[in-house]
Amino acid sequence: MSQQVLIAVNGLSKVFQDAENRVIALNDINLQILEGQIYGIVGMSGAGKSTLIRCINRLDTPNQGQILYRGQDILTMDRKTLLKTRRKIGMIFQQFNLFMQRTVSRNIRYPMEIAGVPKKQADRRVRELLEIVGLEDKADAYPTQLSGGQRQRVGIARALASNPDVLLCDEATSALDPMTTQAILSLLQDINRRLGITILLITHEMAVIRQICHRVAILDGGQVAEEGEVDQVFLNTKSEAGKRLFGVLPESEQEDPDVPSLRIVFDGAAAERPIISRLSQETGVAVNILSANMNHLQGKMYGQMIIQKPVSEDENKTVINFLKQEGLTVREVNTL
Repeated sequence: MSQQVLIAVNGLSKVFQDAENRVIALNDINLQILEGQIYGIVGMSGAGKSTLIRCINRLDTPNQGQILYRGQDILTMDRKTLLKTRRKIGMIFQQFNLFMQRTVSRNIRYPMEIAGVPKKQADRRVRELLEIVGLEDKADAYPTQLSGGQRQRVGIARALASNPDVLLCDEATSALDPMTTQAILSLLQDINRRLGITILLITHEMAVIRQICHRVAILDGGQVAEEGEVDQVFLNTKSEAGKRLFGVLPESEQEDPDVPSLRIVFDGAAAERPIISRLSQETGVAVNILSANMNHLQGKMYGQMIIQKPVSEDENKTVINFLKQEGLTVREVNTL
């Protein structure tokens, strides 16, 4: 069964203008986010990421274009329909945005209070959400008594309170340390898998995209520089922005070693097999590894390794044939 388009962004543009300056924040953005996806939008500071998410949640109004939610343009909805739609779009912020005078339970209950959910039903839902985010023992604590990771878990629980179809995450891990970031990303993955909630994730961190996203759009100067499945964009980056942010392979030949070498590209399928050790054992050719750059992506290993080219042409052919038979891409560099 094919996935349905949950959010479609069509020809979206946003210009900020005052008496002295005119800034094009978004320029003809086109995206499709499918139900059940974890979709990443990545770019450097000033690329337009935050403006895009603010338009999607209607905190900003674009100058032109459409934002379709289940086929309906949220930019032309009447107030009643927009409020109903907004309840299906949860928001997770970088700085948590919790009420410091409210307990964890009351922070989570707040969206349900606004929506008029009966107290018993809201209490039951709060308990469910505390269990989902692993904070059952913090119900009566205040935000000042929590760590940054725990505060973000409260923010996630609050965003889930209205049973949303999609979570918008605006730099949700940027204020956290690396270990806490991993825990929050694992929680978001679990929510995506268990509850089927679509996640739209705005970030400038490559590790976040590589770890949990299915698809990615690279923004650069308010435009989509590149878009596609994460592993394909990661391995076959074509845009300059993508090369700066995301590329595995070197951008120029100057980065190759100054001796005749073989560059081996691992595509995720073979990276966890002991191919290099088997190469030496099965061919009898000694391998001199000059450098390696490996990255985790969707639970697999991707990257490259550079080995010194064997002096003997027969041994060189043997090595190349072995590697190609294992499904690896091999290229000779700095050959004499």
